[in-house]
Amino acid sequence: MTFAVPLYITGVVAVISILIMVLFLRAGQTPGSADWIQGARSNGGMVWSLCGFLGYMGAQSVATTFPFALTLGATRRHFVLGTVFWWATTAGYLAAIFTALCALELATGHWFADLYIFDVYLLGSGSLWRIALIVFGGTLSIFSLGGVFAASWVRFRNRGPMALGAGLVLLILVALIITVPSFGRIVDAFQGWWLMVAAAAVIACSSVGTWGFLRGSSVR
Repeated sequence: MTFAVPLYITGVVAVISILIMVLFLRAGQTPGSADWIQGARSNGGMVWSLCGFLGYMGAQSVATTFPFALTLGATRRHFVLGTVFWWATTAGYLAAIFTALCALELATGHWFADLYIFDVYLLGSGSLWRIALIVFGGTLSIFSLGGVFAASWVRFRNRGPMALGAGLVLLILVALIITVPSFGRIVDAFQGWWLMVAAAAVIACSSVGTWGFLRGSSVR
């Protein structure tokens, strides 16, 4: 499940993306043209298709494993550290796979047919170091978010995820209310490294939150 299922999902999305591009080709679009490249690179399916599964894996790695780990004698602190290490290892694995596939796509002239699967805007527009950072940081962020929601469930059952979700929504709304008057200037000044800082903050806060919830949780 950890190493094979993401590849299955990636393969299915790649096939669907190719079929959609063939549909556009049949509709009269010209492969390799500016409109074709812009439209093909706007495809975000390769990103969104994995989010749900990765969130599930992050939640499962905490909710179903925590009681078993403590039964074997692991401490709560060691469990959280080991889980974060597993998240990072899996994120590195996916980053390596996506980077290798993107490099192959570029080397073959986009699969010999101007088919854009990994060379898309959300994955760094063909930059190998960017796709590696995006996949690694994004995967680790989703894992950690799934983990902290699972930890809140372990600690407080159904009330935990509900309260945590409501708190996050309120926090986001307050942040938007504060920044809306300056939104245009923020967009103009946006830098890619801001996303990496945001991902690091999400990973750190979620990991600490996971530890905080599990620290007071009983094994059931």
